[in-house]
Amino acid sequence: MKPNNVPHEKTIIEQFSKQAIPFAKLPGHHDSIEMLIEMSNIDNNSLVLDVACGPGLVACEFAKIASHVTGIDITEKMIAQAKDYQQEKGLFNLSWDVGTVLPLPYEPESFSVVITRYSFHHFLDPQAVLNEMVRVCKPGGKIMVIDVVQTPEKAAAYDHLEKLRDPSHVHALTFPEMASFIDESGISNVRTAQYKVEGELEQQLRASFPNPDDEEKIREIFKSDLEFDKIGINIHQHENKIHFAIPITVIVGEKSG
Repeated sequence: MKPNNVPHEKTIIEQFSKQAIPFAKLPGHHDSIEMLIEMSNIDNNSLVLDVACGPGLVACEFAKIASHVTGIDITEKMIAQAKDYQQEKGLFNLSWDVGTVLPLPYEPESFSVVITRYSFHHFLDPQAVLNEMVRVCKPGGKIMVIDVVQTPEKAAAYDHLEKLRDPSHVHALTFPEMASFIDESGISNVRTAQYKVEGELEQQLRASFPNPDDEEKIREIFKSDLEFDKIGINIHQHENKIHFAIPITVIVGEKSG
């Protein structure tokens, strides 16, 4: 039985309508885009699709090199932020769509690079989303997935924390789960890289909109994991503030054909 996306999509829209502006301003969300550009091998002939593009940070950077970039997101306020960001950067080779990822509203083999960043943990059926990304990619084109990936023993604790902070969170894939999805999709010549998104707890909470009374629970979870790292995000204290470093995995492969 396929998961019922409708209530979950409503939760995503509610959360990211609130987060649209603060999400775009979090410093960690600008990090490592140069790495993604290098790994994508895009050039001035590339047609790029950014799936769940959010406020357009990745799409706009790719547009500085690519022929054209399309961004799609389910949240209208995120697309509004993306358009503002595009205008701020003086870019003209982008288009934006409000829509869902299942299915992606594009013809097969429409793009030479299909990318998604920080989205897979929100999907009820990430395998189906990955398959859609492959479908709309040209043969020989690049598929890129960038997201938090956890070790199996830490995934449940991380999921519990994130569901408190962001009710639209579903599950951070483990390394074996991600490997299985990649294998099932038929993507070949897979390369990986890692980096960390560092942040400070109170700044992160100001950009989040947890349910009432959950904010203090989040603080207690962070404090209880100081120096233990049972959650897998290296919670530590610096200058009397609680910091963390979320492990991000970059996966780049090619569509066979």
